[in-house]
Amino acid sequence: MSIELIVPTLGESITEATVSKWLKKVGDSFEVDEPLVEIETDKITVEIPAPSAGSISEIKVREGADVNIGGVLALLGDSKKSNNISKKNSKSENNTEVKEEHKKLKNKADNAISNKNENNKLSPSVKKLIEENHLSANQILPSRSDGRLTKEDVITFMKNSSSSLQSSKEREEIVKMSKIRKTIATRLKESQNTAAILTTFNEVDMSEITKVRESKKEDFLERYNVKLGIMSFFVKAVVQSLQEFPAVNAEIRDENIIYKNHFDIGIAVGTEKGLVVPVLKNADTMSFGDIEQKIVELSSKAKDGSLTMEDLTGGTFTISNGGIYGSMLSTPIINRPQSGILGIHNIQKRAVVIDDEIVIRPMMYLAFSYDHRIIDGKESVGFLVSIKQLLENPSKLILGV
Repeated sequence: MSIELIVPTLGESITEATVSKWLKKVGDSFEVDEPLVEIETDKITVEIPAPSAGSISEIKVREGADVNIGGVLALLGDSKKSNNISKKNSKSENNTEVKEEHKKLKNKADNAISNKNENNKLSPSVKKLIEENHLSANQILPSRSDGRLTKEDVITFMKNSSSSLQSSKEREEIVKMSKIRKTIATRLKESQNTAAILTTFNEVDMSEITKVRESKKEDFLERYNVKLGIMSFFVKAVVQSLQEFPAVNAEIRDENIIYKNHFDIGIAVGTEKGLVVPVLKNADTMSFGDIEQKIVELSSKAKDGSLTMEDLTGGTFTISNGGIYGSMLSTPIINRPQSGILGIHNIQKRAVVIDDEIVIRPMMYLAFSYDHRIIDGKESVGFLVSIKQLLENPSKLILGV
């Protein structure tokens, strides 16, 4: 009796998935909970495990094809039946291989006879050149009127063949967009088309945060088993600033403005398959240690493709760190339906004027993109200035005063 391998429910908003890779083929045996197939949605990539031990009897959905939630991916049978299928397939494959081998031998014999006849007309030097380069005389067009080949004919043929081979190589590669990549493209364009996006900029002196990190790094690592990075400072500064400017934490829904009293901060993470934004839920209740630990956890899950829908939903504001790639400045695009996103960048030592003196400080440019339909210019500038002041005075982040 066959068992259907079904696409499970992956989230309220997900209605279909794409089969990205079969981990087993027809006839393969497997154990219970062993991954059989990898499927991709517009948000996550997941592996579907075997409901019980058995074998693949029939694959219903090929790689690259879409399938609805609840759809049948494959039919599963017992291992014994699989062995019979494998033997039958193996026998068929062997017969095909024998036929192909006979065909190759016949072609080889025909070529040998043809080459022998052609070689009888060749001079010793031309014959040697052809044999050394594994060529066939009947491939080469002679230049003499009597049809005999010269060394120049062979050399010209080899040059043209090399040039032709190089020019025939594909200069472009066509790769089908993954479901995640298509969703990213659609949502980014949708955000630009829907929201009235503006970006305001500022810069922040990272001297004080650098001092805190340097003085507390060993104690922090020993206590939380994770390094003290800069993201925890930014998350804390963003949360406090969102509390001061609630419109930035709001969204437009139909003809209403929804003000949110929870602070779920998305952290943009680049992966091989595209950008994902896992969310720090209730970031306002988290300590510096909690934030750093959760960021490490979510980043690891993003890179190995194990993020869940719970990890990716519910964000109210996003932070994008282009600085880890060396970016100096950017204009980030809002992650709808959110109304704002903070872009942080590379820290570089620059000459700045403080108290009428030129000094060298570790500086970072900040970029805040916002939806002007809901956030006014005064609020946007005030929000970014608030973040700047909190980062330049870390005691406010820690003590709140």
